[in-house]
Amino acid sequence: MIKMSKMHKRVIGAHGAVLVLTALLPIASAMAQAQVQTQAAPELQTVTVTAQRRTENIKEVPVSVSLLKDEKLDVIVSGGQDIRVLAGKVPSLNVESSNGRTFPRFYIRGYGNTDFNTFASQPVSLIYDDVVQENPILKGFPIFDLAGVEVLRGPQGTLFGRNTPAGVVKFESEKPKLDKFGGYYNASVATHNTVNVDGAVNVPLSKEWAARFSTLRQHRDDFVDNTFTRQEDALEGYNEHAERLQVLYNPGAGFNALFNVHQRSTTGSSRLFRANIIKKGTNELVDGFDADKIANNGLNFQALRSNGANVRLSWDLGAVKLYSITGYEGVDHYLSRGDIDGGVPSGPGVIPFQVETAGGIADVKQYSQEFRVESKNSGPMNWQAGVYYFNEDANGFSNNYNSTTGAQTSHLASHQKNTAWAAFGSVNYAFSDAFTVRGGLRYTNDKKDFNTVSAVNVVQIGPAAVGESSNKANWDLSGTYKLNKDVNVYARVATGFRAPSIAAASASVPITVADAETITSVEAGVKADLLNRRARVAFSVYDYQVKNQQLTVVGGNSNVNRLINAAKTNGRGAELDFEGFVTSNFKVSAGGSYNFTEIRDASLSVNKCAQCTITNPINAAGRVVIDGNPLPQAPRWIVNGTARYSMDLGEGQMFVFTDWAYRSKINFFLYEAKEFTGKPLVEGGLRVGYTWDGGKYEVAAYGRNITGTERIVGGIDFNNLTGFTNEPRLWGVQFKGNF
Repeated sequence: MIKMSKMHKRVIGAHGAVLVLTALLPIASAMAQAQVQTQAAPELQTVTVTAQRRTENIKEVPVSVSLLKDEKLDVIVSGGQDIRVLAGKVPSLNVESSNGRTFPRFYIRGYGNTDFNTFASQPVSLIYDDVVQENPILKGFPIFDLAGVEVLRGPQGTLFGRNTPAGVVKFESEKPKLDKFGGYYNASVATHNTVNVDGAVNVPLSKEWAARFSTLRQHRDDFVDNTFTRQEDALEGYNEHAERLQVLYNPGAGFNALFNVHQRSTTGSSRLFRANIIKKGTNELVDGFDADKIANNGLNFQALRSNGANVRLSWDLGAVKLYSITGYEGVDHYLSRGDIDGGVPSGPGVIPFQVETAGGIADVKQYSQEFRVESKNSGPMNWQAGVYYFNEDANGFSNNYNSTTGAQTSHLASHQKNTAWAAFGSVNYAFSDAFTVRGGLRYTNDKKDFNTVSAVNVVQIGPAAVGESSNKANWDLSGTYKLNKDVNVYARVATGFRAPSIAAASASVPITVADAETITSVEAGVKADLLNRRARVAFSVYDYQVKNQQLTVVGGNSNVNRLINAAKTNGRGAELDFEGFVTSNFKVSAGGSYNFTEIRDASLSVNKCAQCTITNPINAAGRVVIDGNPLPQAPRWIVNGTARYSMDLGEGQMFVFTDWAYRSKINFFLYEAKEFTGKPLVEGGLRVGYTWDGGKYEVAAYGRNITGTERIVGGIDFNNLTGFTNEPRLWGVQFKGNF
């Protein structure tokens, strides 16, 4: 167990108090006045989550968890954006990518991985319909027809396998229903001819069978001019489509079967790297920066095809319930090619050399199987236990090109085989109506075999094959106490584990291996219903330590990606979730997090950037010492909020909805530099609409990033001051209907 220092306690206590008081006092005051002046507002609906693999009231779950669903989720994806749109929408969550729409990287409480390697492992697990999506390419599946998105913060290794030391992002699709034909349709069009169309239909086939078909279509026109080729509207467009078919078989007698097949196909621009857009010695955009123009002499595109299927079976046997979850996920093809230097030989600015590369996947095949049994006792004790198996076979490659001719100059292909199995169990015991203790244990065995398949014009350093195997037992222990019917407090201690990771070789770097990392986390919190259930709040504080953390060294003095381990990383912070009715027509929500991270390893140093202004110490070898730095892509502050006001108008209701998300500054890399420190970012959305026929139909005008904020959100450091930027402002109209 981590023992909090007095300093940690003071920092958490001080920041936590400030966060709670700042967010809650004005809202509570307004709500108290509204309670006197107006009729009582409606109660908030009970929120249920499956954070403990059972459906439970979110207030009773001893985990820091947030849920996005219904209007909150619909609004943020209305502009056709990909899964990165979730960044900052709940406390402690960041999502980013240097590959655009197809390779997201997740961070919870500042803890993540900037690795862009085809075989990258992340400490945040993404689980879609109870099936883990291990390869980062699989984690970008679009958001549509969902029952909700749960974000579980802190280690979740007992009940959710496959690399969950930072937390879990859990997606659950809407399910077929036996009793009703129906569905929805949704269409929007916005700036740059951004089109987002999705819908679903639920069809009862008989008394025992039902099907639900969901589909998504997204498109954006190219709108960025290439000033080098003199081609207008050459880049930044995309085409995306995805489908999901689910079939439910429910013959009664305690048996249930759900079949799911799904696929995704996307094409368009990959990430646009822009040469020398950062003003030297600052993190400001250069004067005259124009996001609608770029000078590019290399090809820039990406294409992806993925598919999957799963079968979820359950048997109610009276005293226990048995589950079987069988999953397959595959990538048939993935290629992302870009002009990495971001410019042409003549500029903009000084570009020492031209770089054009591509990374891709020839194929990925992932199979998983879980059997789980849970008790249905009416007494004080309940339990669940299970076994889990995982098998992944992946083939990836990287290419270099001549930017002038477009010809391939080198090719490196690699293969990885990963197998793992685990056994797990947990027990809940209610000592009284007020006090419940939960404990869990999981044993995992993980094995990886990695080899270079072919190397064309690449002289590989070191061995061509590497094998790693590890095993670990993880545990967690928590307690929940009901102070009264409205207020619960909890405390939790949990450990987590991530198996060794392997990165492919390059022309100057051998195959690199990062040893297994472990985390011990302590958190405590309070969850409460307020003002006769007109509002609810959740507040938590945490402290964690990662030992032997896997870190990715990206760039520096060459275009490489290699793995290292840090002796330890410390993290601590606080999180707040609040929502409530100010009046019957005015609903607000607010969230925030303070996430402090610090690398502690005096022996670690990395190569410095080519042209930037380093602010860390430089050792005798000319390398940057990163001891004491925060983790990359880890903002110290995240704040978000929404507000919705509605009023009756004619036969329907007019409404205004706004949502805002803020994150503080971030480091792009392991070292600190003036140019590669991302400025604070705040983005807002606005939606004005009208609903009628009991909410059956809705028409709205909306905007995303309505302030038109332009920020550098990532960089390339080995050549020039290359950066890439956030999504542009968007205005659109939308129509939704239910049937």
